[in-house]
Amino acid sequence: MGLLENVKVALRAVRSNLLRTVLTLLIIALGITALVGILTAIDSAIYALNDSFSSMGANSFSFRPKGTDGSSGRRNGRVQKRGDVISFDQAVAFKERFKFPATIAISTFGTGIATIKYKNEKTNPNVRIEGIDENYLDVKGLNIESGRNFTNLEVSNGGHKAIIGMDIVKKLFSNKADLALNKMVSVGGIKYKVIGVLASKGSSMGGSDDLKVLIPLMNAKRYYGHSEKDYRLEVSLTNADEMEPGVASSIGLFRNIRKLKAAEDNDFEIRKSDGLIAIITENTASLRLTAVGIAVITLLGAAIGLMNIMLVSVTERTREIGICKAIGATRQNIMIQFLAEAVVICQLGGILGVILGVCIGYSVTYVMGGSFVIPWAWITVGIIVCVAVGLISGLYPALKASRLDPIESLRYE
Repeated sequence: MGLLENVKVALRAVRSNLLRTVLTLLIIALGITALVGILTAIDSAIYALNDSFSSMGANSFSFRPKGTDGSSGRRNGRVQKRGDVISFDQAVAFKERFKFPATIAISTFGTGIATIKYKNEKTNPNVRIEGIDENYLDVKGLNIESGRNFTNLEVSNGGHKAIIGMDIVKKLFSNKADLALNKMVSVGGIKYKVIGVLASKGSSMGGSDDLKVLIPLMNAKRYYGHSEKDYRLEVSLTNADEMEPGVASSIGLFRNIRKLKAAEDNDFEIRKSDGLIAIITENTASLRLTAVGIAVITLLGAAIGLMNIMLVSVTERTREIGICKAIGATRQNIMIQFLAEAVVICQLGGILGVILGVCIGYSVTYVMGGSFVIPWAWITVGIIVCVAVGLISGLYPALKASRLDPIESLRYE
């Protein structure tokens, strides 16, 4: 028999024992779903985060106090001191004195529990307020949907102007960005004039840019500043090829601004935008191994179940095997027929598992606001794994069937 005929015989055998075959098929589908689904979800999450960070560009880096990511602790038996916050004066001094071809942005966090009001409408108390300068939008890759950015004068004087996110427009202005312009909104009890609306960007690791209000830097310093207030410094180099000399130059200048002695270590850290993705990718390796482990355990159970129903099938079809051998079927024909049946069952379960896995990956991408890429690599891996499981599970039953004595098989009741 040819391959197509073996597949047809296998499908007839599946239909004749539908219930037990479906149960085994579902176990296989769960294993492939775990393999394809979790790995696809991880890749989708990385793609979404990559899209989010790539808006800063490969030519960007930022400063932050040492140990803010929890890395401060003991080193060589000594307790490492957490770096002091970046003060307003230090941030401004760096912006004024850094002569390397680059754009410098200064920003600071105000609050994350603000309520925005316009007439009788108001948002939930979960709006993030940030103070920014005139370069912030360009460095962060944020676009204006309607209106304009802050001017240098507005940033310096701390005018009561605001740029709001699209989620706030949806809540207060019926999703009409043009309607929000030049309106007076209340931000934490203080009146601000809306001069711009951010283009919708979705969520990222830092929260949603659509649920954010941006105010001039000096205004944020006035209302949210205190002695331990931290300011963020972000640098976007004009030429991405000059990243290393740009970082080296900025470190030297910032050490001077922070008044660090030659023997002292840096009390600040440089975080490159491309380095964040590398860290995230590295940390997802354990998640990938977990997904593979879950899939292997599930597929092992499926393989045992498949081998069991194939052995039962051999016993039930002993007489049929005897008839096939009596009319000329060889041991190889019988073995291929049963192997084909095992592989067909696995492939049916694998196809279902791949569909479910891709759906899981798409759901994760949709929630994170990224762009979905069909995971052809993991789909291929899932199909190959199914073929391997089918061959391994069906090999012993197929060999047993091929070795049956035709005379004894014909006498079997």
